[in-house]
Amino acid sequence: MAEINISNKVVGKELYGYQKDALREIFDRFENAPKDYHLLYQLPTGGGKTVIFSEIVRRYIANFKKKVLVLTHRIELSKQTSKMLKEFGVSNKIINSTAKLDDQHDFDCFVAMVETLKNRLNDDKLDISDIGLVIVDEAHYNSFTKIFKFFDQSFILGVTATPLSSNIKLPMYENYQELFVGESIQDLIDNNYLAKANMYSYNVGLTSLEVGANGDYTVKSSEDLYTNTDMLTKLVSAYEETAKGKKTLIFNNGINTSIQVFHAFKKAGYPIAHLDNTNTKKERELILRWFHKTPNAIITSVSILTTGFDEPSIEAIILNRATKSLTLYYQMIGRGSRIFKNKSTFDVVDLGNNFYRFGPWGADLDWQKMFRAPDYYLNAILSDEEIESTFRYELPADVKKEFANSKDTYFDMKAIYIDTIRSGESSKRVLEKSIVHHAKMCIENSEDVFDALILAKMLGEEIDDRINRYAKCISKSTHNFVTWLKDDYRKKLNTYLRENFDRDFEKIFGHPPIEE
Repeated sequence: MAEINISNKVVGKELYGYQKDALREIFDRFENAPKDYHLLYQLPTGGGKTVIFSEIVRRYIANFKKKVLVLTHRIELSKQTSKMLKEFGVSNKIINSTAKLDDQHDFDCFVAMVETLKNRLNDDKLDISDIGLVIVDEAHYNSFTKIFKFFDQSFILGVTATPLSSNIKLPMYENYQELFVGESIQDLIDNNYLAKANMYSYNVGLTSLEVGANGDYTVKSSEDLYTNTDMLTKLVSAYEETAKGKKTLIFNNGINTSIQVFHAFKKAGYPIAHLDNTNTKKERELILRWFHKTPNAIITSVSILTTGFDEPSIEAIILNRATKSLTLYYQMIGRGSRIFKNKSTFDVVDLGNNFYRFGPWGADLDWQKMFRAPDYYLNAILSDEEIESTFRYELPADVKKEFANSKDTYFDMKAIYIDTIRSGESSKRVLEKSIVHHAKMCIENSEDVFDALILAKMLGEEIDDRINRYAKCISKSTHNFVTWLKDDYRKKLNTYLRENFDRDFEKIFGHPPIEE
């Protein structure tokens, strides 16, 4: 048995207390578990997992005199990992498609992407006979499991912030025998290792979104929703209300959405850049350099900045998308969680109902239960219909200004429906009461019937919301019926205003409308 030396002397970076504790736990498994043991280590984004496993590599090579392989899923991560390992004094070789392997015996550590490594192993170009440890970064991606068969005599250490498989058909407990849970997000916040998230949520109707074969919302259905004018207006308004002037990162689901977001912010006069995976390396470097040095800069992007991107000065994250992936949710928010100078908090703006779906970032999740019984967790996640049924509709900011004289703009469709039916009235009376309420709002903010009819048109989105809720109450919601109801409601509201404007105006203001 090898003698384990876990001294606190580190080449490269000094480890925090919780990182040293993790090292001791992991090396205990190296010493006492079978040599082909599979251990999964969970640590939040921002907890320094690359630092930890770089020190693990250094000490493992020194103690066990065996080689180490580090697997990543993106070329940028391979380069960053290689650089960090060198900071820790670990000479390593990146195995990419062009790497010559004549000198492989001069190295004790290799860094590789899965597909490239698989090809080299199939071609029998890489000697893996002396690799005792395989470290899998971002282990929740299932692409790694295909090469495990080559390392049936090696200890496999998976590292992830969220021990929930990216493929529900391949649960992580099938590939790892144990989950070791590291420090929690809340503990890291309490001890000033991570910034605290101030969370703001804007209700969004997502029932038009479709779920694809990968279990998440499709890009096409997301693009259709998030590129419409109302959503772009809501996004800019949300930024102005919560994050204006702060260094901000916006996540979108689709390149076209990100481009539309870029134009919307540019038109509003804000400093913004768009970044996606079609940008050249030089363009990416220029944009990120500009983002780093510009205090109020905004980057709108697709998911390419969720991993391997570290900009501690970020002050706000905007989730301009919905996701069903807990991992992606945590990765996106984690980009703003780094401590920086006087920054101890950051803002998160959610425009995808993600807070309702997963809970607040840093909530006390039972990672062990999630690892052992992922289906139990996934089945407990609320559907979009369940989430939206609890929403209270809010008028958009620009519309709300037009109804400044109205103190009561909320109409609880479900509660009024129940009261109406219990009193023995027809369900149609609910819509009549709603029309009277909308008419009152229009009249309170108008000088004549023409003003009121203009305001009624501005209530279109809220009318649709009320009709949708009404259709659920009466359990009759065929598309054609609901469409007819919405059209009929608008006609009846306009008729009511034309016939009753003068009478209701006098009731509200105590005098008839002033005629010019």
